[in-house]
Amino acid sequence: MIIEKTILRVTGRDKADTPDQIAIEKKLRLRVNSNDVLSLYCSPVMIKELVVGFIMGEGIIKGSWCTERMRISIAEDIVVDIDAEGEVSLAGKAITSGCIGGITIPKEIAANSVTSDMKLQPDTLVRLFGEFQHLSLSYQNTGCIHSAAISDGESIIAFAEDIGRHNAVDKVIGASVLEDFNLSNSLMLLSGRLSSEIASKCARWSIPIVASRTAPTSLSVEIAEKAGVTMVGFLRGVRFNVYAHPQRIT
Repeated sequence: MIIEKTILRVTGRDKADTPDQIAIEKKLRLRVNSNDVLSLYCSPVMIKELVVGFIMGEGIIKGSWCTERMRISIAEDIVVDIDAEGEVSLAGKAITSGCIGGITIPKEIAANSVTSDMKLQPDTLVRLFGEFQHLSLSYQNTGCIHSAAISDGESIIAFAEDIGRHNAVDKVIGASVLEDFNLSNSLMLLSGRLSSEIASKCARWSIPIVASRTAPTSLSVEIAEKAGVTMVGFLRGVRFNVYAHPQRIT
């Protein structure tokens, strides 16, 4: 996930060759029934979780497919082959505002679709976010990695890092799905901004609370308000803002 490279570091008038850590970026090609479906760029870890979260969240395969028969090869590119009985649907796909050009497929979000009665006390939210940030070692080493986590409200049960924040979200969702964890009583923790595609992913998976250290966009707040997702931003230290459905923060 990280390589070391000697760089020239300049400080004022001083120059020095010094080792630095750089995040690895690879192209992932998704093939269904031997046909190329799409490509995206990602960090070359947790590929199975990424593909499961992405395909199931976006409804790309209309029909049955088996995660155990997924074939992953990592070389210059990452190639993922899936055998499926259903057809592939990419109708209305769009390049999102996500870094590295994330792909999302617009879907109508039903009003009040997230009905979980999960509640969190502020100090619990702050504690969990602190634990989440301490796990983000790749960001600390490179400065260009996003991270995401799923919590059950007591501890962190899934954690992922990626060059794309949407990829990190798909990875922790995929990990939760593979472990049969019920996302309808969970908390999503994020390092990056809360954009519309992140809010939509949480709504589609009925995740009731999402929290980030950075800000939301106007459209993400609209989606959260409509769907019933509690949206927390600017979570830094013991301070945070609640932009939608504050009733879950007790």
